[in-house]
Amino acid sequence: MTKIKKTDHFYLIDGSGYIFRAYYALPPLTRKSDGMPTGAVSGFCNMLFKLLEDSKSKENLDRPSHFAVIFDSARKNFRNEIYKDYKANRSDAPDDLIPQFDFIRKSVLAFNLPSIEMLNYEADDLIATYVDQILKIGAKVTIVSSDKDLMQLYKKGVRIYDPMKNKFIKEEDVQDKFGVTSDKVIDVQSLAGDSSDNVPGVPGIGVKTAAELINKYGNLENLLQKATEIKQNKRRETIIENKEKALISKKLVTLKKDVPVKERLENFILKEVDKDKLFNFLREMEFNRLLSSAISTYGEPKFKKDETTSSFEKSVKINTKNYKLIDQIDELDEWIHEAEENGEFAIDTETTSLDPHQAELVGISISTKIGKACYIPISHTSGKCIDKKKVINKLRPILEDQSIKKIGQNIKFDYIIFYHNGVNLNSLEDTMLISYVLDAGKNRHNMDTLSEIHLGHKPISYKDLVGTGKKQINFKDVDIKKALEYAAEDADITFRLYKILKTNLNKEKLLNIYEIFEKPMIKILASMEIAGIKVDDKFLKILSKRFEKKIKDLEQKIFKISKKEFNIASTKQLGEILYNELKISTLKKTKKGSFATSASVLEDLAFKGNELPKLVLDWRQISKLKNTYSDSLQEHINPKTKRVHTSFLLAATTTGRLASSDPNLQNIPIKTEDGKEIRKSFIAEKGKKLISADYNQIEMRILADLADVKELKKAFKNNQDIHSLTASQIFNCDIKKVNADMRRKAKAINFGIIYGISQYGLAKQIMVSNQEAQEFLNSYFLRFPEIKDYMSKTIKFCRKSGYVNNIFGRRSHISGINDKNFNVRNFQERAAINAPIQGSASEIMRLAMIRLNKKFEQTKNNQCKMLLQIHDELIFEIPINEEKNLVKLIINEMASVKDSDLHTFSTPLTVDVNTGENWGILH
Repeated sequence: MTKIKKTDHFYLIDGSGYIFRAYYALPPLTRKSDGMPTGAVSGFCNMLFKLLEDSKSKENLDRPSHFAVIFDSARKNFRNEIYKDYKANRSDAPDDLIPQFDFIRKSVLAFNLPSIEMLNYEADDLIATYVDQILKIGAKVTIVSSDKDLMQLYKKGVRIYDPMKNKFIKEEDVQDKFGVTSDKVIDVQSLAGDSSDNVPGVPGIGVKTAAELINKYGNLENLLQKATEIKQNKRRETIIENKEKALISKKLVTLKKDVPVKERLENFILKEVDKDKLFNFLREMEFNRLLSSAISTYGEPKFKKDETTSSFEKSVKINTKNYKLIDQIDELDEWIHEAEENGEFAIDTETTSLDPHQAELVGISISTKIGKACYIPISHTSGKCIDKKKVINKLRPILEDQSIKKIGQNIKFDYIIFYHNGVNLNSLEDTMLISYVLDAGKNRHNMDTLSEIHLGHKPISYKDLVGTGKKQINFKDVDIKKALEYAAEDADITFRLYKILKTNLNKEKLLNIYEIFEKPMIKILASMEIAGIKVDDKFLKILSKRFEKKIKDLEQKIFKISKKEFNIASTKQLGEILYNELKISTLKKTKKGSFATSASVLEDLAFKGNELPKLVLDWRQISKLKNTYSDSLQEHINPKTKRVHTSFLLAATTTGRLASSDPNLQNIPIKTEDGKEIRKSFIAEKGKKLISADYNQIEMRILADLADVKELKKAFKNNQDIHSLTASQIFNCDIKKVNADMRRKAKAINFGIIYGISQYGLAKQIMVSNQEAQEFLNSYFLRFPEIKDYMSKTIKFCRKSGYVNNIFGRRSHISGINDKNFNVRNFQERAAINAPIQGSASEIMRLAMIRLNKKFEQTKNNQCKMLLQIHDELIFEIPINEEKNLVKLIINEMASVKDSDLHTFSTPLTVDVNTGENWGILH
């Protein structure tokens, strides 16, 4: 064994500190093969790899000769014998972190490093003991940790490196933190205590006061001995009364330097990396990016690449006659066993309704291999079925097993169905979402479309099975043999699509988008849909009557101008009035030859000063509110829950933005008083409140970041009013001289730019001439040239590639960017400019939702529910007595997305929060 020399240099890593920083710094990640959470393991491995390589680099003159990673062994240790409430206020580790501890320890061994821990002692005590041993030999030591408690070890021969701040701690850093030199840190901690570890200290004495006292009296014991000399009455009395607490606290905060460690320092010698061991571990964890970096650093692995590539099963022809009908419960054993062996299977549910909250489960289909599928009939009205309870109990273990992938097409629906049947579906994969990540903007992502595109197969049509119109039957009335072919085919096709699409996902390097932004949303949105939101049906009835009166009043005004009554909803009759009788404009027709009466046409006519088009637009708006919301919402109230359960659509937009349906709650007008009235019908349960948390000007902030607009970035950092700044730039005046009208015009330009507004569109919006609008736009681009540059580059890239990327790498395909038709091309150019901005905003919202959901799970706060996501806004329902804490938590988590590992924003993200009894008063 090599003897330690004075020239040796030890690196001691605070492994436990790394674990929690890795966990909270990264979004949730799961291993694809079995759904096991791996986010903390991934973060830990990346930090360890970087630390190893940085420490061994030629630029580092103090390269380590010895290296060890040190962990806490358990929650309780010898300090609990001194003070039973030590760390008693710490919550249990999050559920998804607990299974990762073992893999983190294995990762240290995979890097061929010592992993040290000892029962009854904390990592800090082991570090303190080893530091003492190293210094006695005369060697040097570097402690790698962000833990302030280790600052008491700072002295000659001891460096402390903070990996989070990427800096070495100096004496002045200790002074800044504790107000004393490192040899007196223990005394300050003894007085001030530590709420995070539940170290009592002396009540009312903070770090600043403690430092003042210790600097005066030298140490804790001398202070306590001379406490009667303290002039301040309150300070003197509290120190005398709490002398024992101070002495106990000193025992708690003092790190032990005499732990009977078993692992000898000689064993910490830094060894060469065992490539096979490391690469095998990284492959097992599916850390492909880190594996690639490790191979680049340490050289090629011994295995051949073609050995690691799983051979893709060639598709066999789809034959619905080969599928198996399960009519005996024991026949499921074979399918369950195969699912367990393979670690994956496709699943689909057949129900009595498309509303998963009221649907009855009719049957379940499963596919365990390409071409192999079965159907389990449960509640058909004819034919032999199996008792639902028996089926659920039989399948529950594999449905809830984290290590077995459940593959579905829009599996969120199936998740909710199983939830209402007492099953928590785990380890989810979704072919619809994989297709969406690959081809957003190219094609639809429903199963029939995907089957025809990727398999060249047209599936059995649902309509062919159940009929249409008055002759349509419920799925439970479908003949079981026909149901078998239809349902089992769905499962088979889903399994085949998964194999193809997942391969494409890896090829296109879009796996992260799917894993980070799509998969976690399945359960989050399902939970939101299950929770629903309470709606005041009595208030809706009052609104419907109020809208009815407004509609009639508008009709009378319209008929007065037109001098006759007609059906305002009829485009033909409205066109006759506008063009033939009143001759408001020269005749405008659509491509199909009918009168042009669209909203844009009517807005143009109203903009030119015509009253009737304006009244028709108002009539349409109120009619829509009445029909779509005040009347329709009443029908959407679930009779069991008395709440409305919207469906959030993950794959409905080109940019990644969520949509909602049945009912659509994302299009309720917010700027009109009537729209706000609709929102007032969404209320909190008794004893609870609603919280609205809204990202402030998120898209403008993203534009500033994307285009690197220095003036805008500066304004956001200084918390300036962005519209007033823009007005001062456009109108070339001091910001203090900007009036309300100038600000209104600047605001229209700011938001219009995001959507590629034209001069005519701007002129109409701010009611100026086309020439003035163009001058405003010219002035805008002159003042913010980076935005013009961003727009040009984005369009150029899109023309060449056919898609644009948002900040995080999601693709939005813009199919008509090179269309010969100017209008089509112009529209698509505007879409290309907007997609990265809107898409990045939607991604930020997704990350915020994932973080908040994680926080709620960690705190086990089941009373706080995320209910709605409306573009840049989240709606929560919370207990009234938790309002203050939850508002703070929500703001912190939403704002913290700014510094995610995926992208660090150059502009701050701010969140506006309001609370109240209904949604309407939150704005």
